Amino acid sequence: MKPIRTLFVLLSLLGVAGLNLSARAQTGASPIPWPEGKRMALSLSFDDARLSNVDAGTALLDRFGVKATFFVLPSAVEKRLDGWKKAVASGHEIGNHSVKHPCSGNFVWARPNALETYTPEAMRAELLEANRRIEALLGVRPEVFAYPCGQTFVGRGVNTRSYVPVVAELFVSGRGWLGEAPNDPGYCDLAQVTGMEMDGKDFEQIRALVETARAAGQWLVLAGHETAEAGPQTTRLQMLRQLCEYARDPANEIWIAPVGTVAKYVQQQRK
Repeated sequence: MKPIRTLFVLLSLLGVAGLNLSARAQTGASPIPWPEGKRMALSLSFDDARLSNVDAGTALLDRFGVKATFFVLPSAVEKRLDGWKKAVASGHEIGNHSVKHPCSGNFVWARPNALETYTPEAMRAELLEANRRIEALLGVRPEVFAYPCGQTFVGRGVNTRSYVPVVAELFVSGRGWLGEAPNDPGYCDLAQVTGMEMDGKDFEQIRALVETARAAGQWLVLAGHETAEAGPQTTRLQMLRQLCEYARDPANEIWIAPVGTVAKYVQQQRK
């Protein structure tokens, strides 16, 4: 390459880097180094305390030394209490997923507990009640929350309010559902962490998400429900095996940890 052209390319690259740094400064974002030189963070999370989580999911994760976050409903925990106690003892994180799983009444099944009928005060009371019941059952007080259906509002029309401030007050983080991108640790709102679906996906689909997050130094939070070989709303065990193997390979430079562990680390680094 000719000297003049080489100089031009170098100046161009420096210009792009400067623009990127300037953009991050303007948005309040700053690079956050992951522990032990890892290039990204990965959290696995599951909603509702499905029976298959403690029948099959936790056993698979434990074989690989991977700890996940389970956002539970107290009534569901009661159906397999011994299994959930074992999950806690083995190091998995228990998160709050409310008492009644309120979602928009546009879901007909949600009409008895429609978000349109809630107020921020009523939601706060329910989340505190869920924490109380979960702690009574499992001996741990949840520090993280997942929005049922990924919906963050209460009320309707001019009376609609966000309950994100309630979650920000009570928890280290709040996780959404059906997010379209990983989280920038230097910028993301920890009360609105994006959760990307892993139900029904094969390993190559999930691997593409992981590699995108790794290239940008981001935090990928995967969200699922059942843990079985097949079925609706199911994170397939075969995919989970492959993902655990991939994430645990040191060559891939992935820090895999529960949602709360990563959220606390991000908080600390921001300070």
